[in-house]
Parts: sequence; C-alpha cells; structure tokens
Amino acid sequence: MDPHNTNAEAKRCLLSHAKTLRLHTGNLVNRARLKKKCPFSPGEELQECIQATLSSWFSTIEAPTEDLPDTLDCNIPQATDAVIPEEREELKVSAKLFLFESGQSSIRDAVEMACQTLAVSQLDSVIIAARRLLGDGVQTLAPLQPAWEELEALVHSQRIAAIGTADLDKDLLEQLYNWAQVKPSSNQVNLASCCVMPPELTAFAKEFDIQLLTHNDPAELISAATFREAMQEGTQHVATDDWRLEWLLRYSIIVKSRGIIKAMGYLFSARKAEL
Repeated sequence: MDPHNTNAEAKRCLLSHAKTLRLHTGNLVNRARLKKKCPFSPGEELQECIQATLSSWFSTIEAPTEDLPDTLDCNIPQATDAVIPEEREELKVSAKLFLFESGQSSIRDAVEMACQTLAVSQLDSVIIAARRLLGDGVQTLAPLQPAWEELEALVHSQRIAAIGTADLDKDLLEQLYNWAQVKPSSNQVNLASCCVMPPELTAFAKEFDIQLLTHNDPAELISAATFREAMQEGTQHVATDDWRLEWLLRYSIIVKSRGIIKAMGYLFSARKAEL
C-alpha cells in the first residue's frame, strides 16, 4: 500500500471527523505569489487565501492515529502576525467582522481568536458589516441591535477600544447613535455604489464626530458555494457540502507614525451542519 495515499486518507478522515474548522491565512502582505496576481477583488483574494492556506496546512499536518479532534486549527506557524509587546503602542490593530450565522457568540469568538492570534489584549477598532444583518432596503435597526450589544460588552470588558459600522445610511446611523450606549466611532461607505459621500450623511457624521471611511467589499464577500469550493480544492477534495461559514474577520496592523500596513489577513470559523 502506498504510504502517501494512506497518509492522505488519514488526513481526509481527520477533516471528515471534525465539527469545527478555524483558519488563519497569515500575513498577506508577505505573500509574494499573491502580489504577482494583483489586483485581486476582495472576494477573489479571500477565495485564493482559503484555498492556499488549507492546501499548505493539509500538506504539512501529521494525521493522528487516535483521538481525532472535533476542532481543527488551520494555520501556518511561520506566517503568524503576533505583535511584539514593545511595538504595541506604535501599531493600530483593526478588524472588520462579517457574520454568516446568527448568534452573538460568534462575535465574541471572532474577537477572542483575533486577540489570541495577534497576541494583543485589545483590538483598537472593530467594524461590523451591518448590511449582512440588515439586508437590502431595511430601515429598522432591530436586526443589528443584538450584535451591537455584544460589541458594547466587549468594549466594556476592554477587548475592543472602538466600534463602528459599514454601509449605514444617515437615517440608520442616526437611529444607531441615538439608541446605542457605546456610540459608533466610524461608518464605512462603499464608493462602488456611491461615488460621492451623501451630504446629509457627511453632515451628521461631522456633527457627532463619526469618522466616514470607504471600502470596496462586494455585497456578498464570499458565497456559500464559493467557500465550499475553496475548501474542497484546498483539502484535496474532501466532501464539503455540509460545511457552513460562521464568521469571517479581516484584520490589519498599521504602523501609526507612517500609515503603512504591516500585516493584513483573514480569520474564519466554519462549522459542519448537524445531520
């Protein structure tokens, strides 16, 4: 029997047994092969990162012979972005969070994984992709409120310093500001659908000291089908139909004095659906 095939089968068994998969892409700034293919759209970049990280991890892990774990931590040790304590004050650590499954535990899990991965006690800012929760055309804040309350709790516990939103128009941003205990410090606007900042949004943000930022993330950063395809290709065609993406967090580490990105990457958690 070919030992290579036996080992590959053992690894596939490992993935088939697992119920949760957590992945860290490592620092994309240092991935020369990604740079050669730029420019990527955010969605294309993410798909490539998931596939490449899984492939690299899958080829290097040792398949256990017993006690198969329920949770797999997929990361490349040499690609980690741990912050050196002596440099922490010089760096701004920010994140944008995309929720694919409901549940406030996902927010806490994502923030805790980010802090642990980056070796920091606190994230300087977290922006939540609000449209994933609100949906298109929704003009009520209710679907966002439970998630915002969880973010507020993480601010109170000093895991996050500041929290913000993405893609809220003036009316929704005003609703959030008036309702929230911890006020939004920023709001991202997608310039693909709005080439100029709406004057009423600009005026409101200026009055209440809310920073307006821009982004180019598509409405759907990655579809369920694309995620399963990337996962399948990265794991040598393990069956992935029953895997669901729970949350995705994109982080950046910026040198404050120079405004340059020192590190940027993705973290995600996926769960196998119960049969």
